[in-house]
Amino acid sequence: MRLDLERVRDNARQATTEDLLDRVTVYRAGMEPEALDVIEDELRVRGIDGAAIEAHAAQREMASLFHPDGTAAMCSFCRRPAVAQGWGWHWLSVPFRGRRWRLLPLVPCRFSYCAEHRPG
Repeated sequence: MRLDLERVRDNARQATTEDLLDRVTVYRAGMEPEALDVIEDELRVRGIDGAAIEAHAAQREMASLFHPDGTAAMCSFCRRPAVAQGWGWHWLSVPFRGRRWRLLPLVPCRFSYCAEHRPG
């Protein structure tokens, strides 16, 4: 599959600075070198220098969970790096007695959580 650099540029312009910093630090192992160049250029345009990128990397690498291949685990509910994992349920919504709906636990599964979505 061919990398569409124009699409990457548009996406980088619309992304938050935190998201871009995560992409060039903890998600770096899973990204194309050309896409990383585009993201680093966008960070420079926003006034983010190498020292700020290194500080973000140090902070995230201490708290984030990583897969054996070196890529960061992503939160199951957003794009932030995961800081914890735990068991939960996938729920199924089913009709119950006419118009009311009921949630039934369907399958236990493992979830990854960022600091914002971490339970309790």
